[in-house]
Amino acid sequence: MASGAHLGHLTSLWNPGNARYIHGIRDNIHVIALETIAAHLRRAARVVEGVARAGGSVVFVGTRRGQERCVINAAKMCGGAHVFDWWIAGTITNAHNLLQKKKVVERDMADRIVSPKPITDGRVVVPDLVVVLNPMENSVALHECALAGVPTVGIVDTDMDPLKVTYPIPCNDDSLRAVQLVAGILGRAGEAGRLARIREAELESVRTRPEDEQRPAEYEYDN
Repeated sequence: MASGAHLGHLTSLWNPGNARYIHGIRDNIHVIALETIAAHLRRAARVVEGVARAGGSVVFVGTRRGQERCVINAAKMCGGAHVFDWWIAGTITNAHNLLQKKKVVERDMADRIVSPKPITDGRVVVPDLVVVLNPMENSVALHECALAGVPTVGIVDTDMDPLKVTYPIPCNDDSLRAVQLVAGILGRAGEAGRLARIREAELESVRTRPEDEQRPAEYEYDN
C-alpha cells in the first residue's frame, strides 16, 4: 500500500479481464485488492526461483524511464539478462540471425566456466522465462514469447488484458516504487534459486569425487 501498488486506472479505461483482481472503486479509480497482489507476487517469485534453481535463463525487461536500475539489479541477483532501452523485434523469433556472431560461454550448474575459450559456433540460447515490468509497451516481446513458448511474468494494471501474460501480477505499473518493489522481490527470489543451485552442484561434485580425493591428506613424519 505504501508503494501505491493497489491504485489502478480510471474505471473508463479498465479491461474486464481484471474484474477478479479489483477490490472496489474510489474516486472513479479501480482499487486492486492487496491480498490478490501478494498472492500473485508470491506465485511469480516461486516461478522465478524455480527457473533459476533449475539453471534456466531469466530476462528482465523494463523500458520505462526510471526502471533501469531495478531491472539491472534484479537481473544481476538471479544471474540473468536485462533489457531497459527497447525490445528489438526478432530477439527470440529471429535470434539465430541477430545473435549468430555473438560468442557463447559455457557454464556448469555451479556457474563455473567450463570452456576456457568462448564458443563461436554455439547455438543461440532462448530464455526460459521473461519478466516484463511494463507489458503495455512491450507487446512485441510478449508476442514473441508466446510464439516461442516462453513463459512470461508481467505487471498487469487494470487497463491491460491479463491473458497476454502467463503469470500476471495485478499491480500499479505507473508507480515506480511499486515496480521497484516487484523487481526487488523477483530478483531476490531468483538469487535464492541460483544460490541453492550452486550449493547443490558443489555438493554433488563432492559426492562424485573419487574417494582418495575426498579423504583428508595423510602426512608422514620422520622418526
